[in-house]
Amino acid sequence: MVSLPRLSPGAEHRVLKAASGLGPRTHRRIFGEPPFLDGRRLGGAAHALISLARIAGDTTLVAGMTIEEARAATRRRSASAASRSPIPMARVEEIEVAGGASPLAARHYVPDGLRDAMPLLVFFHGGGWVLGDLDTHDGVCRLLASSAGVAVLSVAYRLAPEDPFPAAVDDAFAAFDWTVANAGSLGADPARIAIGGDSAGGNLAAAVCILARDAGAAMPAMQLLLYPATDAVGGQRSRELFDQGFLLTRADTDVCEGHYLPKGSDARDPRVSVLRAPDLSGLPPAYVATAGFDPLRDEGEAYAMRMREAGVDVVLRRHPNLIHAFANQTAISAEAAAATHEAAAGLRAGLARRAVVQVR
Repeated sequence: MVSLPRLSPGAEHRVLKAASGLGPRTHRRIFGEPPFLDGRRLGGAAHALISLARIAGDTTLVAGMTIEEARAATRRRSASAASRSPIPMARVEEIEVAGGASPLAARHYVPDGLRDAMPLLVFFHGGGWVLGDLDTHDGVCRLLASSAGVAVLSVAYRLAPEDPFPAAVDDAFAAFDWTVANAGSLGADPARIAIGGDSAGGNLAAAVCILARDAGAAMPAMQLLLYPATDAVGGQRSRELFDQGFLLTRADTDVCEGHYLPKGSDARDPRVSVLRAPDLSGLPPAYVATAGFDPLRDEGEAYAMRMREAGVDVVLRRHPNLIHAFANQTAISAEAAAATHEAAAGLRAGLARRAVVQVR
């Protein structure tokens, strides 16, 4: 997602979509050769977005900005990348769910064709626990709902630095627990309630699964983790390889983690660094998607592999030519759309399998 100066969101969208769809020869003539790094070449659509961001001077997501400026920039990027014709739903309702300290705003998406006892995904947006809201991920939720054939409950958890760790994870745990308890009023099948999110939202979804297992609470039917943050301690090779020049920078992750983790916090706490949890057995089946040119790539894949080694049923899919936040780029990039539809198919298959198990 990028923001071009002096253009309306609609005009920006048209520029971004046109640039992302250029043929290889035209693309190279305008933007140059896509970078080759770590044995692979960046995809043309992602390279176009990064090149336009560089031209616009929009090379970080939060570093060098005030919180207010960064949040406004995130909303503008989202509006520019979003489809001009949002995917229609049978209904979209603004509701409140329980949070760790007080009720939270949430948005309930129900696609056409679903009836009572429907599968449902509780979704937490990305943004480094600092940025993002229900609107920035409206398109993501609509695509997942429509493509996977599930209802989606998108939850607006508390953000740092106003509400640092563990506020967000407390909210996520309380919201999932509330969803299970209120499955009937939501028209959901309590045996087919999944949990998921992208980036920091994927981190929250993973943390809820660990907390629910340890508390003996209701467990999600499956996890959908899109390029999740799993290790605030850092040190992964991908954080070094892609530390700048691919929209999400090392400075961005440092700022966000600094805001989320107050002074004196333990970055190894498994509620934030889920990769550091001593035991990952007994967790729900997971679909984990990563991007080849993402600083968070290696920690997401390491978490998937650790779950698999602990006996968890895991599908791990790396999209080698994409960058972080590709689920927010589906309306302007065919490659990003294909990756996100693939994740939705994984969600559909996982919850369908759960339905078969319940029938038996």
